[in-house]
Amino acid sequence: MLNNYICAIDIGSNKISASLAKIKKNRIEDIFFDCLPSSGVKEGVIVDATQLVVCLGKIIKSLRAKSGLKIKFIHTNFSGKDISTKHSHAIIPLAERGNKVVTSTDIASANEQARILGSSLEDEIIHVIPSSYSIDSKSNVINPIGLYSHRLEVDLYLVCARLSSLQSLSRAVSQCGCEIRSLSFSGLATSKAVLGSKEKKGLSVFCDVGSDVTELLIFKDGLLQDIQILPLGGNSMTEQLSEGLKINFELAEDIKRSYGIIADASSIPENKEILVKKDEFYKPIRQREVVQMATNFGRLICSQIKEVVERKVALHEVDNFIMVGKTLLTDGFIEMMETVTGIPVSIGRIHNPEIAALAKENSDLSGQKYLTYLTCLGMICEDLEGKTIGNLAIVKPAKNLLFKVINRCKEVYQEYF
Repeated sequence: MLNNYICAIDIGSNKISASLAKIKKNRIEDIFFDCLPSSGVKEGVIVDATQLVVCLGKIIKSLRAKSGLKIKFIHTNFSGKDISTKHSHAIIPLAERGNKVVTSTDIASANEQARILGSSLEDEIIHVIPSSYSIDSKSNVINPIGLYSHRLEVDLYLVCARLSSLQSLSRAVSQCGCEIRSLSFSGLATSKAVLGSKEKKGLSVFCDVGSDVTELLIFKDGLLQDIQILPLGGNSMTEQLSEGLKINFELAEDIKRSYGIIADASSIPENKEILVKKDEFYKPIRQREVVQMATNFGRLICSQIKEVVERKVALHEVDNFIMVGKTLLTDGFIEMMETVTGIPVSIGRIHNPEIAALAKENSDLSGQKYLTYLTCLGMICEDLEGKTIGNLAIVKPAKNLLFKVINRCKEVYQEYF
């Protein structure tokens, strides 16, 4: 963190939300929020750069006015169908004969070798996450530093994004007079704001139901194991209502928010109607029909989430199932998810005590409003915590010559003493 602020902007298909934290002595002194409708993005991909630049310009201008700060650098996110993941494996020798103690330089070398082997010309690696390390006598070692071995193996989990899409995003941000300080995968950033020490114990499933994609992340003792992206979200329910009721998307969205409950449709009186204005006239719609469509969609998305999770882990082994997203505010959605999966499901809460304390005093985060800013808050948490993901050693070589000398002295001492 090189400035007295951290500015995080969550670019979605329906909305652009932003948080700006004033920082003093590595602590949040004050925090500002704003949210505007999004244009130019669909399924996490930029489809109209001009519209996106206008939206970004508006929200950056708003944050500047609220905070009084000159915003130059931002943290932003990437999601959607242009995200891909892969494992990359590398082995490096530590000594020609016998064994030597594993040092931070060895860890950095192994990680870099695996990263290079997993890179491609079409994609940009945005997250490098060690899944496990292995030495001669042990596998699945959390931190091999200080252990003796003849060789060191690493299995990296790489989260990548299509390079052309990242270049388009970077250009849009630069046209607003800013630069991207760091880029995060949306689901991983959001999990940083939600998963506390309790949620990191055992097997955890984190699910973010967005407007047009649903992100599923599986963690084992706080370590990311897998990412899955489903091409459906809250907009899918709205589209079904729009087609089924023969009304426009905006009107269907209003009906979904007001009457789209997930429940037994037979409990709604058959003659109960909703009057909606279509063109110059009012059109009666049966509320039971709306509830039936919402329930069918709720069951569909819950079943698909269950199927994806079951392909990776057994549901009875899941210790924590946490969900976020505005779709969860639909009455009966969480209950439907628990019915389909057969396990308890909870709505994600802000775990960072500093931000949680500010949330109690800030009207922008009151009630369920905090769900709008979870990804932004996660990126702020990442920056404050130094982007440490999980518990495995993620070591970068020192750039400063003095630090290199100090680290080398430490390694020599570890090896011989």
